Amino acid sequence: MGAHHARRRQGDSASMRALAIAVILPIALTTLAAIIWLWPSGEAINPEQAAQGEQTNGRVVAVETGPCPEGQPGTDRCGTVQVRLTEGSKGDVIEAPLPTGPGAPPIREGEDVVLLRLSSPEGGEYAVVDHQRERPLWVLAIAFALALVAFARWRGVSALAGLVVTFALLVYFVVPAILGGESPLLVAIVGSAAIMLIVLYLTHGFSLSTTVAVLGTLISLTLTGVISSATVSAMHLTGMTDDISTSVGLSLQINMQGLLLAGIVIGSLGVLDDVTVTQAATVTELAEANPAYGFKDLYRAAERVGRSHIASVVNTIVLAYAGSSLPLLILIVAGGDSLGGSVTDQVIAQEIARSVVGTLGLIAAVPVTTVLAAWTQQRVLQGSRHA
Repeated sequence: MGAHHARRRQGDSASMRALAIAVILPIALTTLAAIIWLWPSGEAINPEQAAQGEQTNGRVVAVETGPCPEGQPGTDRCGTVQVRLTEGSKGDVIEAPLPTGPGAPPIREGEDVVLLRLSSPEGGEYAVVDHQRERPLWVLAIAFALALVAFARWRGVSALAGLVVTFALLVYFVVPAILGGESPLLVAIVGSAAIMLIVLYLTHGFSLSTTVAVLGTLISLTLTGVISSATVSAMHLTGMTDDISTSVGLSLQINMQGLLLAGIVIGSLGVLDDVTVTQAATVTELAEANPAYGFKDLYRAAERVGRSHIASVVNTIVLAYAGSSLPLLILIVAGGDSLGGSVTDQVIAQEIARSVVGTLGLIAAVPVTTVLAAWTQQRVLQGSRHA
């Protein structure tokens, strides 16, 4: 049995690996060429209203509260705050109004805060806009990295490297290219393809199973882009559903409908990777455990695993979107609106479209990846029998 597995793995590394390289290399070169073509020139679209202040950090040294002015709704804590600057003019103590109104951060002595320096005829004025969260974020990130490496070891290290690559491509390519005026959907597809190629091979190694997962992800991702484009157009979704998206669309002159499509594609990539890698690995393990299995046997067995996986992932997707939209759901229920009227509202319809389109892409990923994996493993088994 050991000699049999050795011969089969040798066949995998010879003919099938050569075929995998022949298929993946053109895709990788095309993706690289697209990135070079779409790479931002550094002249991003400037907002019509430039930022009116400069952010800096400081630490609260004193808080003085007082009565709030009459006729100022939603305010129950007014006064001033004294902050010692920790950036720029370090050590200087400035005075700023205590943040008030709905959503204002509660400020206490000794806390690190973010300030906005505003220009005025009388000189610079400061306003406290938020808490400084750098230290707890670093603690959380270190705890995450240690837990991942402790559990997954070298796979955890490669997964962390994949996260760095993903973050770098999003920050230095996807977002600047969109700001530079390129099509958000095109940039999202190219960026997702680059992330997929680098991260999957970096995390799982260059193998036949990984190559099958890459191809299955690419096909499913393209199908997701096509379905999302048709859905957004048919439902007349604009992508402007809140203050942030409206501000981005108006001030940066970005096609928000295209940005919505880009968000659907990028959001689908992570779950697609999970499904395709699982299907490819399942077929590989079935082929190794049952060398007598043919194409139909491998496909049927792996398809049953895929159905169970999809059933659980669909619920995960719906719960994830419901969790992010929980304040909106509470507002709808509290308002007593009818279910039919609420669902057809653009805000709700957009989230439904995200969930359904992402799910359709996942459903397609299972048979596509399973067929590719079963065919390649059958070829490997045939090669081992003739060896």
